[in-house]
Amino acid sequence: MAESAIVSRHLRALWALPGTELGVVGWPATKRERIFGSWHYWWQAHLIDCATDAANRVPTPARRKRIAALARSHRFRNLTGWTNRYFDDMAWLAIALERAERTQGTDVRSALIALEKALYEGWEPQTGGGLPWRIGSDFFNAPANGPAAIALLRLGRVQRAQEMADWMDATLRDPETGLILDGIHLPSGEIERPVFTYCQGVVLGLETELAVQTGEARHIERVHRLLAAVEEHLTTGGVVRGGGGGDGGLFNGILARYLAVAAVMLPGEDAAQLADRRAAAAIVRASATAAWANRLEVEGEPLFGHDWNKSAQLPGGSAGAGYFTPGGSVTSSKVSERDLSVQLSGWLLMEAAYQVSAAGL
Repeated sequence: MAESAIVSRHLRALWALPGTELGVVGWPATKRERIFGSWHYWWQAHLIDCATDAANRVPTPARRKRIAALARSHRFRNLTGWTNRYFDDMAWLAIALERAERTQGTDVRSALIALEKALYEGWEPQTGGGLPWRIGSDFFNAPANGPAAIALLRLGRVQRAQEMADWMDATLRDPETGLILDGIHLPSGEIERPVFTYCQGVVLGLETELAVQTGEARHIERVHRLLAAVEEHLTTGGVVRGGGGGDGGLFNGILARYLAVAAVMLPGEDAAQLADRRAAAAIVRASATAAWANRLEVEGEPLFGHDWNKSAQLPGGSAGAGYFTPGGSVTSSKVSERDLSVQLSGWLLMEAAYQVSAAGL
């Protein structure tokens, strides 16, 4: 139902081109949004990732065709090729397209070659990083390094992914809470201290997959430590807390995705690993139960709230749309539920809940 709601409310052909499909970033949409004047590169990457989840859950020709159409449309709308100036954006797209190719046979090899090159060559050990947030920036953050390391790991760059994981653990982990902080300015060393749920998610996913690939104990230990910190500081009654709109609308869904990865993939049969897998799955299940209970039903389809612990609000129309800030992020709409990011987070959460339930967790 989460999939169906996004397909019916948000998916449209790009500029009336045949064989294209892209997500309109607001519902109800402004004219600018309807014609893809605003389109938000990294939101569309998560749309591709969710479409791949659905095809993996119940493979159908229509779902496979949709993934190919979304990928093709992403390339058309980006105008200049597959890449852009933001390493976080490119990392999310690389993750989505690598999964689409590996699990559904989507033909995106040229994209992955271009994205892998950009992510691999962007690493700046000479500065003290780290991958910068965007080309030429002095800010090296978890939202770029986490997903980039996951993408590079899945593309076979195990050593670089491990270097990135070690860098984040040494540089961005808060010794007080155990949570991953946003990022660091280099070479000044000034740390930006906000804590975002998706930073925890990508590090959990990365360390889990490194534990599988390398068998090294430090990765399992980091998952254990970070999972405990997430439970203590970022959940209420077992449900991921908070949430917003705009770019922030995706943060909690991303945490849910990688909690599911930890629940299903974390290696080891010791009591600690069994407990960690159960704990990760429990947060996903509790969050999905809360989000579903607090949804609105609009024309028979769910509209998820930006905060899964609170009742969803119905957008009054296309007024109050979010916008780009000078810093390059997207603000929330006046009613966050109109943002595609918030609804993608709900879909992401439901797919994560399916994965942990199907694994018997």
